[in-house]
Parts: sequence; structure tokens; C-alpha cells
Amino acid sequence: MKFEDCFALLTGRRTDELVITSAGNASELWWTLTGDSESTFYLEASMSLASMFAAGIARGLPSARVWAFTGDGAFAMNPGMLMVEREMALPNMIHFLVSNRVYGATSNGPVPNRADNDYAAMARAAGLENVYEFDELSKLEGGLADVLRRNGPAFAVLEVEPLESPAVSPPIDGPELKFRFGRYIERTFGVEVFTDRV
Repeated sequence: MKFEDCFALLTGRRTDELVITSAGNASELWWTLTGDSESTFYLEASMSLASMFAAGIARGLPSARVWAFTGDGAFAMNPGMLMVEREMALPNMIHFLVSNRVYGATSNGPVPNRADNDYAAMARAAGLENVYEFDELSKLEGGLADVLRRNGPAFAVLEVEPLESPAVSPPIDGPELKFRFGRYIERTFGVEVFTDRV
């Protein structure tokens, strides 16, 4: 399915979930479609740790629903993320693995073993139970409600085509993004994120 159509569907179904995106195309396209600068954390220098960052947020805020987006390039760097997600078993987190079979952040270089990688099988082998695969928009439209209502953790592989043209990176630097996201969490969930006040 087209990357843009997939994300358009997901952004349209999002309600109040906190979103963590990984470096590259996922962050860029999410920003292009939403312009969200408060309840989304664009972990641009994630180096495969976006789902681990999201897991920390989900564990610290059990009343929040958290979506994590990573690319299969990031997954190739850290497949151990599945073991951590299984161990933590967070009911309020969904991990969307965006599989375009390339390193989208670095000019679409091919991911190793790209034709044969079976990310859903790897997730099941790690012990995750709520595992989904979507390679067509119609299947995602029909199955997304089941993913979203699961008492997680859920892991959903989104097979998409590489972006035809680059999307725009979020124009927010790391420190500003940190404070926007943290202040949003403080307001929304009534918790203290920053102890020093200005």
C-alpha cells in the first residue's frame, strides 16, 4: 500500500493517543499530515529506540494510550525491541512497524535480507500475542479497529511502498519539542514532568 495512504488512514483514526515516531520517513510524513507539535514526539535521532522511548511513556502513564512508529531499518538495528516489549507487556501501547524494505532516512538504501524478512513471525517468536500484518489499505481499514481495541501490547506490521518524494522534516528542534511534549503531558494527565519552573 502507499505510505501516504496508510498514514492518512492512521492519522484519521487517531483520537487522544500519544505518538512517538522514529527517524526518517515516519516522522516526516506524520508531521506533514498532522502538523502536531505537542502530543507527538518526533524522535528524529532515535537510532532504533523509538518503541523503547514509547514504552517508557506507556509505563509511566498507564492511563495514556501510546502509539510507537518505527521503520524496518530501525528494526534491523535493534530486533531486541520485541523481547523488551514482550517482557514489559504494556496494555496501553501499540507498536506500528513501517516496513518499506529500505532505509528511508538515508536515500532508500535496501534493508538487509529485504525480500525475506518476516517481522510478524519474529514478533510471534518473541512471544507477542497480538500481532498483525497489513499489506493493503483495505485490509488495514478492515482490521484497524481490532488492533486499537486490543488490551496490548499490540504489534502491527505495515507493508508500504517507499515514499515517492521526500516529506518535510518537523521544523522543531529537540529541546523545544521536549518541552512542548512534556508540558502537554503535564496538562493532560496532571503529572509533573519538569521539576524546575521558569
